Amino acid sequence: MSTAEYIVYVVDDDHRVREALEDLLFACGVQVIGFGSAADYVAYDKPDWPACLILDIELPDINGLDLQRQLAGTRHPPIVFITGHGDIPSTVQAMKAGAVDFLPKPFSQQQLLAAIDVAVGLDRQRRAAEQELKTLRSRYAVLTPREKEVLPLVVRGVLNKQAAANLGISEVTVQIHRGNIMRKMTARSLSELVRMSLKLGIAADDGPSIPQGGPDSPAKVRGGVTPPNA
Repeated sequence: MSTAEYIVYVVDDDHRVREALEDLLFACGVQVIGFGSAADYVAYDKPDWPACLILDIELPDINGLDLQRQLAGTRHPPIVFITGHGDIPSTVQAMKAGAVDFLPKPFSQQQLLAAIDVAVGLDRQRRAAEQELKTLRSRYAVLTPREKEVLPLVVRGVLNKQAAANLGISEVTVQIHRGNIMRKMTARSLSELVRMSLKLGIAADDGPSIPQGGPDSPAKVRGGVTPPNA
């Protein structure tokens, strides 16, 4: 296992425990960095790598659960709690707040490595999702204003003729915009375009209802649809 694959941060004020964990993980080929306090961990300039945070409950400056609450909503590694004073309420609180595991001391090497493996896997999934969204936003940004108006109609399954009436343009023009959208978003199918739109916050059911009648339908469609900002 390459040491560059991910990082494990260890926050424990007991230097004996911290050093033991550092030695264990280093021996397993894992990049590991230890801290004696939550403040030191928070202040550390962390590289942009997949990671896991092994966090003790009782710290000199802040309770581990309190740190978990402070980190909530930020871009932080998944947490594996370790403690020598575990109790059921603390365990429940930590897990409800998103902790990967809660390991009472002493724990086995296998338990720790298994928890780290799950945590790093979750962090990699989060990073992949963030990268995918970043890519989709960059693709969406190159759409013209008119294409951004056509997109929500396309993903709602609106017929070209109805979309044209809605936007006050020709059906041929809608078809051209539709083709440009598929190409610029690199969507291989309509279903893939729908999934992309949902991830961008452009829900397939956004906007006013548009009749799905055939060519002879007398229904008229009025009002434009503007997608939310990506």
